[in-house]
Amino acid sequence: MPLIECTLIKGYDSNTRRIIAERITDAACSAIGAAPEFVTVTINEVAADNYMRGRTGRTPATAPMQASDVVRAYLTAMQNRQLGEAKMYLADGFVMTFPGGVTFTQLEELIEWAKPRYQRIAKTFGGFDVAYHGLDAVVHCHGTLNGIWPDGSTFENIRFADRFSLSGTKITSQQVWNDLAEANR
Repeated sequence: MPLIECTLIKGYDSNTRRIIAERITDAACSAIGAAPEFVTVTINEVAADNYMRGRTGRTPATAPMQASDVVRAYLTAMQNRQLGEAKMYLADGFVMTFPGGVTFTQLEELIEWAKPRYQRIAKTFGGFDVAYHGLDAVVHCHGTLNGIWPDGSTFENIRFADRFSLSGTKITSQQVWNDLAEANR
């Protein structure tokens, strides 16, 4: 039954402190096999004038956007065809791979490729799973697709799963799996 203490410079918001406690709990659970209800995490805060690193006083940095929030914002911008906004979430060298091994490096390429496949498409999110390795993250997103086929008929409840790799808060790759082709037979 681990008791883990964490010390932060005072100034992080309650949501950031909650995320830290949850991630510490998850790390303890995965490392020692303890159930979450047996892991206790406490966060102590130190006033900024009582904190120094490298002979310099410090203040807390702004917490970055969480990886799952980056992916959700990107997918929402894509769904709304706000390509300029969607591009803000992409790293240089971004690559996306769709079923059949079709690969794109530009969002405009994807839009052109998709035109004969459907008129409109939207995602209903079932969930997001995130794994971190330092500042890098992998986000798996799954749920269902709905939209309009080229002939004007509608479709819904088509399964999808996306895997995103992030470096910091920028998406470096997206891999897409879905049953769209199966549903369009």
